[in-house]
Amino acid sequence: MGIIRYALSALIWIIVFRVILSWIRIDPYSNLILKLIYEISETLIAPIRRILPPVGMFDFSPMVVILLLEVVRRII
Repeated sequence: MGIIRYALSALIWIIVFRVILSWIRIDPYSNLILKLIYEISETLIAPIRRILPPVGMFDFSPMVVILLLEVVRRII
């Protein structure tokens, strides 16, 4: 169970890094690590984004994914 909790925590941090990268406006494909962060987070965020569209300039889908991952992490 410990490995799963660490993996879920890592996913949460990957999403946080992606949000920070979106504020800085760095090209995610300029670096292999940035590309990996973008692709991992996008697989989690995209389904939520289809259900919950952006409100004005704000995209709440990363926050929803983080909350869902945290709930799963606490259940485990």
